[in-house]
Amino acid sequence: MPTPTTADTAAIDRLARTQMRLATSGQLRATGLATSTAARRCAPGGRWQRLLPGVVLIQTGKPDVWQQLLAAVLFAARGASVMSGRTAVLTGEAVLAIYGVRGARADRADVLVDAGRRLRDRSYVRLHPTRRWPPTLRGEGIPCVRAVRAASDFAAHEPSPDRVRALLVSTVQKGRCHPDDLRAELHASHALRNPAVRAVLDDLRVGIRSIAEGETRDTLLRAGIPDPLWNPTLHTPTGSFLARPDAYWPYEGVALEVDSAEYHLGIAEYRATLRRRLLLEAHGVSVLSVTPLPGPRPPTGTDLRGPHQTPPRHHGPDPANSRPAPLSCRDG
Repeated sequence: MPTPTTADTAAIDRLARTQMRLATSGQLRATGLATSTAARRCAPGGRWQRLLPGVVLIQTGKPDVWQQLLAAVLFAARGASVMSGRTAVLTGEAVLAIYGVRGARADRADVLVDAGRRLRDRSYVRLHPTRRWPPTLRGEGIPCVRAVRAASDFAAHEPSPDRVRALLVSTVQKGRCHPDDLRAELHASHALRNPAVRAVLDDLRVGIRSIAEGETRDTLLRAGIPDPLWNPTLHTPTGSFLARPDAYWPYEGVALEVDSAEYHLGIAEYRATLRRRLLLEAHGVSVLSVTPLPGPRPPTGTDLRGPHQTPPRHHGPDPANSRPAPLSCRDG
């Protein structure tokens, strides 16, 4: 029975170093390792493990989450350059987790493959044939799509409206993609067939940039309060930049700030919100401090002025008695 030579061992070690201790069966054969030797090493009690058909983990310990995701790509890839991202690439929620989007999970691997390939889902791997092959890059050493495509592919198949909103808005808030690019990608990928995506697209259209702002907007809509400008840029009468509050009613001269450290990216961002509030008040803007009240968005066409609607909790001046501030503003 043939055994690997020193050169074969070096080639296997190189695969282990560059591919998170993972290799395809084809790569191992290319080193000169006999198929029977690989099978013996992957047998119970052996030195290696077979994570997926055709994918070997060159270690005895349990794989970590990144190894599992890379194994999914290797399982679906074909040809000599399995790490190129040209025949299989990771997309969806796991990519958002790699990019640090809050709330994204990496326990399932969504992998894009060329349309027409006959390959079936296995274990935690879901395959998505596509005719729109995306630009690819490496994230944590794994061939990935860009965040905008990952968010769109996730949204197209996610049934939970709350999770769609949370991850799409968090992707934008994290700065991983621009809202306009996300809207374009959602249209191009036909993700708008998912009703949950259409609701979130409306949030993005009006300028919502965080989960808390989306929940606050729901509360305002339920209370029958007119939609403000979301995240507008305010300037002083002389044209100097003043602030970018969470929301602003220009005719009333009233700004709104989400008053909850829980929903900010960190304590520094929360303190910036407090400083912005003081700056706005110094320029004559009445500032409402709002704690969002999570709840279902009213269906389209619903009368939002019903007798049981409850306004958002807030402290600060009454917007009905506020004087317009002499400020210029624009959306975005």
